[in-house]
Amino acid sequence: MDELPIGRRVAYWRGRRKMSQQVFADRLGKSKSWVDKVERGVRRLDKFSVVYEIADVLQVDVQLLLGKDVERRPETQNCIDQVEVEEIRAALERYDQMSAFFQAVPHSPPLSEMRKAVSHAWLTYQHAKYGVLARALPKLLRDAQAADSAHATTEEASAAAHLLGQVYQIASSALRKVGEHELSWLAADRSIAVSQRAGDQLLAGLASYRVGSALLALGRVRPALEVNVNIANRLAPSRELAGADRLSVYGMLLLNGAMAAARIGDSATVRDLLCGAEQASLELGGDFNHYWTSFGPTNVQLHRCATAVELGDGRTAVETHERLLDPVGFNAMLPERRAHHYLDIARGYTQIGNIEKASEMLLEGDRLAPSEIRCRPLAHEVLSDVLRRTRGTPPAPIAELAEQMGVGV
Repeated sequence: MDELPIGRRVAYWRGRRKMSQQVFADRLGKSKSWVDKVERGVRRLDKFSVVYEIADVLQVDVQLLLGKDVERRPETQNCIDQVEVEEIRAALERYDQMSAFFQAVPHSPPLSEMRKAVSHAWLTYQHAKYGVLARALPKLLRDAQAADSAHATTEEASAAAHLLGQVYQIASSALRKVGEHELSWLAADRSIAVSQRAGDQLLAGLASYRVGSALLALGRVRPALEVNVNIANRLAPSRELAGADRLSVYGMLLLNGAMAAARIGDSATVRDLLCGAEQASLELGGDFNHYWTSFGPTNVQLHRCATAVELGDGRTAVETHERLLDPVGFNAMLPERRAHHYLDIARGYTQIGNIEKASEMLLEGDRLAPSEIRCRPLAHEVLSDVLRRTRGTPPAPIAELAEQMGVGV
């Protein structure tokens, strides 16, 4: 987009923010005609003050509007910025599989190297290193797409498709964390199709989990509930099929379904789905990371807290948190999952009016996995709530965190 006139860039980002010209004009205090002339290049933007105001309304870095590289501050190195989102989008917009019908398939890395890169990407995500992951994802997506095309007619076709399906899921999860929900949905949907070609029901089940998560983030709650429960029913373990991988994927689908049910206030369905997940975790016999799920009894407990928060029952969430059955199991979980839980419990404490404890939870999550707190729009909302309800001057650690996150004190 660097070569585009500034008016075209304004139009592009206005479209990305789903604002009509009228809404955009109202927020700027200008007329719709003024906006139209700017976007068509009829009217010049020659005042920096106006450009900065436009950037503020569009919630983009002013350097993007000016066609310059965004200066990345040290404290945002572990977040995904707008430039990286656009690079990931460009990688998702590639259609190498179609191109392979008309021309030679581009060079792709050996599958052995791809497996290592995909495993590393999973661990990067589960350690909440979102900025590091964002900078690796565009190339990883291109390489996985190329490998899938290159091996489409070989014995390695299913293995290559499996790797691409995983990369799409990693991208979906990371994008959802930073509020790019529609792009997250696209990546998850791509993973479903690729997983079917890979011939792996469990990978397809996990792709359905990612779709459900994206739908939930988009506010499409009932479809999110349906996709999780329907696929969980199809993957339900039996006497013949009850391996650790299947139990883990099945359990995570139930937990995700419980989160959707909680969002619509269906406490009975929440209870049933949590009970089903708990039974699966007991059959599994402990906390594991099969298929990158982090599923087990501890994760079920964490979802009991999270669903209680979604139901508006902060007291139950806090009480469940304070009597976690296995603190050792919790401390053994990967940073992303634990920091996510601290964010949930911070919300629970705000629901019961304990702002001091909510602050402690945010700081604990930030200590453990800074990106999970500093990069997520939800965490910004919780911190804003904490600041608004704090009497007097906020404690120094919270004030410092707010400054680093750009949340007004």
